[in-house]
Amino acid sequence: MNISKPDSNFASVREFILQGFSCEWRIQVFLFSLFTTTYVFTITGNGAIVCALLCDKRLHTPMYMFLGNFSFLEIWYVSSTVPKMLVNFLSEKKNISFAGCFLQFYFFFSLGTSECLLLTVMAFDRYLAICHPLHYPNIMTGNYCTKLVIICWACGFLWFLIPIALISQMPFCGPNVIDHVVCDPGPLFALACDAAPRTQLLCYTLSSLVIFGNFFLILGSYTLVLTAVLRMPSASGRHKAFSTCGSWLAVVSLFYGSLMVMYVSPGLGHSAGMQKVAMLFYAMVTPLFNPLIYSLQNKEIKAALRKILGSPNII
Repeated sequence: MNISKPDSNFASVREFILQGFSCEWRIQVFLFSLFTTTYVFTITGNGAIVCALLCDKRLHTPMYMFLGNFSFLEIWYVSSTVPKMLVNFLSEKKNISFAGCFLQFYFFFSLGTSECLLLTVMAFDRYLAICHPLHYPNIMTGNYCTKLVIICWACGFLWFLIPIALISQMPFCGPNVIDHVVCDPGPLFALACDAAPRTQLLCYTLSSLVIFGNFFLILGSYTLVLTAVLRMPSASGRHKAFSTCGSWLAVVSLFYGSLMVMYVSPGLGHSAGMQKVAMLFYAMVTPLFNPLIYSLQNKEIKAALRKILGSPNII
């Protein structure tokens, strides 16, 4: 490994080493096989949902438009980190260029932020559909839905732009080993030659705002939805509403649970092993379960997938 040594003149680090999981070769191969399988299933599952929603005109409604964008976002989200991680499992060097590290950092956080915002929009959509059904068609028009999706993507890619730019300008004089599977702010702050408390505070403040802010908006929306559902006179209506909202709440719980552990409590001193496991959970496990949760709980999506696959018994 080409590890830069500390230098009094602050010699510039040109690449980082993503240490990943330090284990023997057989375990590395096993993890490579496991994560490759997970990645393929994640891409296939979310891709199938996108195709089903595009091909079935009956699903061209606001709820499914948001779901299709969410699945499309998940494909890029998992692809921002996993391919490089898989390469490193079978590589001895495990290096990543300075620019490549910060590009990975930027896209991973930007896509994650867009996902947080889109989950909030999806909760707002369910709130309007269930709590204000008469006004829903007039509010959630196709044009309005498109604007909401564009805002989610745009805000996601702008939210962390300044802190990531500031971190990239910090002096890194060595060592250059990142004890993580991805380029993450915590290890990068630890490798910087100079402390940057203001940049660190900005980074974790923005993380807290996007995570907790969206989480409480989602929690408030589903609380109002639950109250409205319990007042429904129709048992079938209650069951359908619970089925839809229950699956979405499962996705929110999986995603936000691991995020809160990592990015809103920098002072707790999480071990490197815990950071890696938590990152794998929200970067790989959650995107894998999303299509399973949606397809198994939603009759319309299952019917669309059967139509595309040409088999009535495959799902």
